[in-house]
Amino acid sequence: MSQINLSLLRESALFADMSDAEIASLAELFRGKSILAGKTVFIENMPGESLYLVKEGTIRISKMLAEGDEQTLVVLGPDDTFGEMAVLDVAPRSATARVIEDAHLLSICKNDFEELCDSYPALGLKLMRNIIRIFSKRIRESSEEYRDMLIWSLGRKD
Repeated sequence: MSQINLSLLRESALFADMSDAEIASLAELFRGKSILAGKTVFIENMPGESLYLVKEGTIRISKMLAEGDEQTLVVLGPDDTFGEMAVLDVAPRSATARVIEDAHLLSICKNDFEELCDSYPALGLKLMRNIIRIFSKRIRESSEEYRDMLIWSLGRKD
């Protein structure tokens, strides 16, 4: 893979409180992918395999409704992450991610994330803390429907 510009990564909360050396190590694990508007990144209920970081473009995260329609949960842009649950557990995707505006995404797959955590536990812990901070912030700031979806996706019936 071509070298990812560290300044592009430094702007993301995913790499908060990390040194240039740590970010450079992580950059080697991320893969770039360009996706055109209208295409799907992943669909609800499919197996999850990667966490994504938006570098360019816009992504809509939505939930299927009983009537076959989709409800938008959140719209994400540059430096936002999504699909983070896929690297933390083995459950299927809890939502659908579609590209609204042509996007360039960086991703890390579950296997690479787990190898990082096994081989470099301190760096893996830093990355995991940042993933959890991003996820927690999204829960706190999001709409009631998104919170309901997250509670549902975790198997709770509060």
